[in-house]
Amino acid sequence: MIAKDLQKSLGYQFKNEKLITEALTHRSYSKDFNNERLEFLGDAVMDLIVGEYLFFIFPKAEEGILSKLRAALVNEESFTRLAKKLNLGNYLLLSNAEENNEGREKPSILSSAFEALIGALYLEAGFEKTKEIALNLLKNVYPTITPEELLRDYKTNLQEITQAHFGEVPEYRVVNTSGPDHKKEFEIAVFIQGKKYASAKGKSKKVAQQEGAKKTIDILKKELNL
Repeated sequence: MIAKDLQKSLGYQFKNEKLITEALTHRSYSKDFNNERLEFLGDAVMDLIVGEYLFFIFPKAEEGILSKLRAALVNEESFTRLAKKLNLGNYLLLSNAEENNEGREKPSILSSAFEALIGALYLEAGFEKTKEIALNLLKNVYPTITPEELLRDYKTNLQEITQAHFGEVPEYRVVNTSGPDHKKEFEIAVFIQGKKYASAKGKSKKVAQQEGAKKTIDILKKELNL
């Protein structure tokens, strides 16, 4: 059985093993097929699952807040966390080059594979079963889903820390870009007083900046005993 332990973690066994194989196949591995079409579908499915879930657990929340909450859960960082909970990186089919480039740990690859897996589940098991699996996983990774927790702005938090302790704001520099134009990945480094503290990658500069800010805050908490 393909990815037996993964299917056990999901609580679902695929009847069509071609689907789960496709979901786990990175474009670097095969010229004949990859998981990008399933990724497209899975992203839309997760958007609906999370949107519906938030609609019911926050009955008094306005549309703007619900949109922000959904954006906080339907993104690369969130999907990477869900993928890691499933140890998804262990099951990916990657080229040797991507393998050597630590592809199994790349947020862009992990989050895309998670979306593809959701797309594959949707095609075979239908919406309700996919929703059940996705929400169980989401609740496991995010035991406390509140506006305060999800809408935390790491860039703002970091700026407050650096202004208080260094008298200046952090600088975000794009140090690398990769991928085709329609699917770029940005790597951004965070500098304070000319010193590089952390770097992070993301599908957008905003995502990479937030992740970089989060990493820098963790470092500063130790350095400054915050």
